[in-house]
Amino acid sequence: MSCGNPHETPCAEVLDRLYEYIDGELDGERGHEIKHHLDECSPCLKEYGLEEAVKAVVKRSCSDPAPPELRAKVLVRIAAVRATLRTKS
Repeated sequence: MSCGNPHETPCAEVLDRLYEYIDGELDGERGHEIKHHLDECSPCLKEYGLEEAVKAVVKRSCSDPAPPELRAKVLVRIAAVRATLRTKS
């Protein structure tokens, strides 16, 4: 996905790091770059809102955190699906 506008941080990179941003796992500079991009890019901001809502629903539904191995597998699968979708666009 891309909004078609030039950004300091490309839309694809922001979307690839969205879960890390939502989880607060990015360092200060990288987190600032993602926030700046979201502030100026409405398509990415919309995607961020959807991902944040999904995470909230999952969190309410699960009482135990996912094991690190499962989380890693899910993130790899998400990246693969996004890559496939990008090549189809």
